[in-house]
Amino acid sequence: MEAAYRIALQDGRLARRAAEALERLADCRLCPRRCGVDRRAGERGFCRTGRNARVASAHPHFGEEAPLVGERGSGTVFFSSCNLFCLFCQNFEISHGNEGEEVSDERLAGILLALQAMGCHNINFVTPSHVVPQILAAVALAADRGLEVPLVFNTGGYDLPETLALLEGIVDIYMPDFKFWDPEVARRSCQAPDYPEVARAALKEMHRQVGDLVLDERGIARRGLIVRHLVLPGGLAGTREVMRFIAREISPRTYVNLMSQYRPCGRASEIEGLERPVSVAEFRRAVEEAQAEGITRLDRLAARVWRP
Repeated sequence: MEAAYRIALQDGRLARRAAEALERLADCRLCPRRCGVDRRAGERGFCRTGRNARVASAHPHFGEEAPLVGERGSGTVFFSSCNLFCLFCQNFEISHGNEGEEVSDERLAGILLALQAMGCHNINFVTPSHVVPQILAAVALAADRGLEVPLVFNTGGYDLPETLALLEGIVDIYMPDFKFWDPEVARRSCQAPDYPEVARAALKEMHRQVGDLVLDERGIARRGLIVRHLVLPGGLAGTREVMRFIAREISPRTYVNLMSQYRPCGRASEIEGLERPVSVAEFRRAVEEAQAEGITRLDRLAARVWRP
C-alpha cells in the first residue's frame, strides 16, 4: 500500500495544501484556541510557536504501539510546546518548558529523510496540532526527494476538522488521544472545557479520512485510526463514556490503546484527584468497561494483562 502523500505529490495537492496551510499562519486559527496572531511575522499565541517549528528530539522509538514499532522502530519527531498544556504532562519540559531547537522546513524535511534512512517503518509526528503548516511544507520537500513511509499524526485530540481537512490524502495514520469526557475535568487540566466536544468531532473526521486500522502482512500499520486513552485515577478520564462513544459513533473495530502509566507529573498536584497514580484495580475496571462497551481491538498489552 503506497503512502497517501505520494499520490498527493504527483497530482500537486501536497504542494497546494502546504501553501494554503502556511497562508493560514498569518491569522492563525488552526486549532481551537483560535488566537488570530500573525505567526509568519513572528507573533506567538497560546502555543508560543512562530513561523518555524521547534523540535525537541527525533529518533527511532520502540515504545510506541506494536503496529507502529515493528522491528525497526517508529520514526518519532517530538515537537516542542503544545496547544493543550495539560498540567500533568509526562513531557512537561518539552511542552510547558518549550525545550527544543527551532528548525526550518528544509531542516525538518532532512530529519524525516534521515529517519527513513535509519529503517523506521513510519514518520510519527508527536504533538503536531500547532505545526500542521510546517509539517506539510517539510513533507512536500521530503516527498520530492524520496520519502515514502507512512505518516502518523500523533495528537492530543484537540484538533479542528477544518485543519484536519488539510491533511486528508496526506496523513496515513491518525493516533489521537481522547483524554477527558467531562468538560470540567478538561477545564481544570488544560483550560479547555470544550475538549470533549472538539475531540469527538476530530475523531469522526479522522476516521472518515482513513477508516479502521489496516496492517500489512508483517503486522505493521499502513493506514487507519489508533485511539489512545490514558486511564486517570478516580475515573476522571470518563473511560466508559469514551469507549461507548468510540464503539457506537466511530467503530467497534477501532484499535484502542488503554494506557496505565499515569503518574502525577508537572503540576498534577494542583488538580484534586490527580495526586496519585492509577491503581491496578482502576486499570482492570477500565479494560472491563472498554470490553463491555463493545471495543474489540484493544492494544495487545492491555488485552494480555487483563482480558479474562
